[in-house]
Amino acid sequence: MSRLLVAVSSPWAAQKVIDPVALLATQLNAEVLIVHVSRPSAGQMREHEQADGESAMYLLREALQQRDVAVQTLLMFSDDIARAVLNTAIERECTVIVLGLTNKNVFARLLAGNVPVELIKNTRIPVLLLPPDWTGSL
Repeated sequence: MSRLLVAVSSPWAAQKVIDPVALLATQLNAEVLIVHVSRPSAGQMREHEQADGESAMYLLREALQQRDVAVQTLLMFSDDIARAVLNTAIERECTVIVLGLTNKNVFARLLAGNVPVELIKNTRIPVLLLPPDWTGSL
């Protein structure tokens, strides 16, 4: 069986990937592992980021389960988001990594690191990038 790792950063990003992930999972007869990686910062920043991650995972999990897709979730903490996603994909024997791109500006990407680029550069697992305004079918 195929396994898709879907990394989500926010409820907005999760909402954007529901349809393409459901379609891909159905076509591949795949189960889905939804992952959110928060940075291990302290205080309100961590609480906000963790709450966003939990909301994103819940939203995507509920929507996929309503479409009869098998789903697991995983909340992690790491300073290196790309490495955490890659290690999880390898450990869980995922066949595809799916990311929904956001409309972050260049400065925000520099602060957060460019996770899509790091994933593509450092893995042999196929990475599917979904643009934020994508509405087509697979």
